[in-house]
Amino acid sequence: MPTLFLDPGRLRDELRLEAPVDTPDGLGGATRSWVEVRSLFGFVEPVSASAPIRGDGPDPVVTHRIFVRRAADIDGTMRLRKGDRIFSIFTVSDPDESGRYLLIEAEEAGR
Repeated sequence: MPTLFLDPGRLRDELRLEAPVDTPDGLGGATRSWVEVRSLFGFVEPVSASAPIRGDGPDPVVTHRIFVRRAADIDGTMRLRKGDRIFSIFTVSDPDESGRYLLIEAEEAGR
């Protein structure tokens, strides 16, 4: 597999990695909140946008590729935050299996 060339200077978007915390609500359910795990820098690239009709109107969906330096603590249960923007993580992979970067495929929530 060819080595991915990614200019490290492009990793300038400050991101916050957040993990879910479920608190029992006493009725058999739970309330989910998010706690910041750490900050990191990455490169956020939009991939696609669509507006499927759900319920009473269009519900915009925007997907992104996010490149970050390799980190063992990132998984699909987490999310990334860039200011007020929230990215739900779908997949995390090593794009060229070199151990240098991670490619995160994510959907932007609340657009």
